[in-house]
Amino acid sequence: MTARTKNFVLLGVAGYIAPRHLQAISEVGGTLLAALDPSDSVGVIDAFFPDADFFVEFERFDRHIDKLMRSGINIDFATICTPNYLHDAHIRFALRSKMSVICEKPIVLNARNIQPLQELQKESGTKIYTVLQLRLHPTVIALKKSVDSNPADKIYDVDLSYITARGRWYDYSWKGDITKSGGVVTNIGIHFFDMLGFVFGEYKKLVVHLSEPRKAAGYLEFEKARVRWFLSVDKEDLPDSALSTGRTTFRSLKIDGEELEFSSGFTDLHVQTYQKILMGEGFTIEEAEQSIKMVSDFRYAEIKGSVNDNCHPLVLKHI
Repeated sequence: MTARTKNFVLLGVAGYIAPRHLQAISEVGGTLLAALDPSDSVGVIDAFFPDADFFVEFERFDRHIDKLMRSGINIDFATICTPNYLHDAHIRFALRSKMSVICEKPIVLNARNIQPLQELQKESGTKIYTVLQLRLHPTVIALKKSVDSNPADKIYDVDLSYITARGRWYDYSWKGDITKSGGVVTNIGIHFFDMLGFVFGEYKKLVVHLSEPRKAAGYLEFEKARVRWFLSVDKEDLPDSALSTGRTTFRSLKIDGEELEFSSGFTDLHVQTYQKILMGEGFTIEEAEQSIKMVSDFRYAEIKGSVNDNCHPLVLKHI
């Protein structure tokens, strides 16, 4: 018997990350029935699902979903690409509508919100999945295998740098509002924090050395690693090696002083994520919990600005 095509709806279709989800839905053979966004700049839909219904008001979208389901049309997944602070509410809407969820990071802004969603997930009989795409990156998979094969008591020294320049618009958008985005650590750091926990085990400790609207830095301890990290969306933090070639993004991961090649292999990770979800192997809310705890701990931590061995080298020009 041929498997039934999976039906999707997408919330936040005008956002930056939505095209990757549209492509993934298309490549796994899914059908997008409806999409929602308060912005109507959504011509990207035409490249994938020109027949999808579109709404700019949540109330009309909600009514449409109810109408489809009452007419016997099953909706398997709600993909959520809305601003971070709306994820919790939109996950609740999907679960109460008996749809499973595929939610971009972060699932929620605060770790305390995870348990109520887990309870609602159990009541609904559906599932919450998230996009932890770096766990599928070939370099990360190889690194985890190497770490797992070494003695259990080995502790690695890690330096993480991630700088991705953003223009002035960033400060005036929801991403520049810490109450809506969770700040720069949540916006661009949670991918890497999750990856570090995936590779190096349980999160033990966090120290904050720098916390500004456009950059942040600190120290993390995991079961198998000590990590100095620096994150920024300020172009002034880009190294000369990036500026000289016109690049606006720089990422570096050094492990025990050796650079890990990490510049490619990102293109189809959302498609792989969807493939795993349809096979019942997607990343769950439980797997996302540790990184949510890290970024929420960061927002409430005291800043320790003194220079010491645990400070990332790029912190020195800021404190």
